[in-house]
Amino acid sequence: MKLIFAGTPEFAAAALRALIDAGHEIPLVLTQPDRPAGRGMKLKPSPVKEVALANGLRVEQPEKLRGNLEAQQMLRDVGAEVMVVAAYGLILPQDVLEIPARGCLNIHASLLPRWRGAAPIQRAILAGDAETGITIMQMDVGLDTGDMLSVHPVAIAADETAATLHDKLAACGAQAIVSTLAQLERIAPEKQPEAGVTYAQKLSKAEAQVDWTLPAEDVARAIRAYNPAPGAFTQLNDEPLKLWMASAETGAAEPGVVVSADADGVLVGAGVGLVRLSVLQAAGGKRLAARDFVAGRASLAGTRLGE
Repeated sequence: MKLIFAGTPEFAAAALRALIDAGHEIPLVLTQPDRPAGRGMKLKPSPVKEVALANGLRVEQPEKLRGNLEAQQMLRDVGAEVMVVAAYGLILPQDVLEIPARGCLNIHASLLPRWRGAAPIQRAILAGDAETGITIMQMDVGLDTGDMLSVHPVAIAADETAATLHDKLAACGAQAIVSTLAQLERIAPEKQPEAGVTYAQKLSKAEAQVDWTLPAEDVARAIRAYNPAPGAFTQLNDEPLKLWMASAETGAAEPGVVVSADADGVLVGAGVGLVRLSVLQAAGGKRLAARDFVAGRASLAGTRLGE
């Protein structure tokens, strides 16, 4: 097919690579403008832009599409059958949705209608969902409300982080869009059920501060859900301490109090149960496995984490 592709992060880049490998004609790729990144805050192209340029594809980076008549005419001039959208970051107004002959298809990282919105991967882990997945959806002007074309479940492992689940879903989404396009003429769009709608609100740094009064299962899931961003954190001796990997265990201790700290992890009390921290990062330091984190430190047992 003749496609326009619109996306920005690595999740979208995986789909673009798959569409290129499948032999689709992609005369235009849309992505977010280059953003400052790194210590030098130099402008950095998005992963989608890097893939597109490496494959000789035309890249355009409009600041917005709504009311941008020049950009909309550019899309019309392509004459695409479908626009594939994956984590693009710009709202597509109705005028744009109607431009491709067969409309715009979105690769959404959840089993709709559960977790519509900005952070479906993290919210699924936070909620303790056993599975999530990819939904290929016919886009409309609503927030992830369009008809479903295909659904692809993915199990959530007990030790899943947002980083590992992202990679699973990116690979699944890449395969899903290729297979859906191959069968597009034979697929009957299905309306999303009205029951089971939830919204995945955008993540904030403030919510990533650990609340040790919560049950250990909730604390451990939160630490994994905020890995890699925004990064769960607490305080150790009034200094910020980032937490990257954790699991829940039975037992009891005062919330936030370190029970033990050794090569097997830093064991901390929670509202119910204990949390075993296995990857930690002190202020100004690197991520360390618990074995390396506790080495050379004074005994942490009895220390209280948090404000």
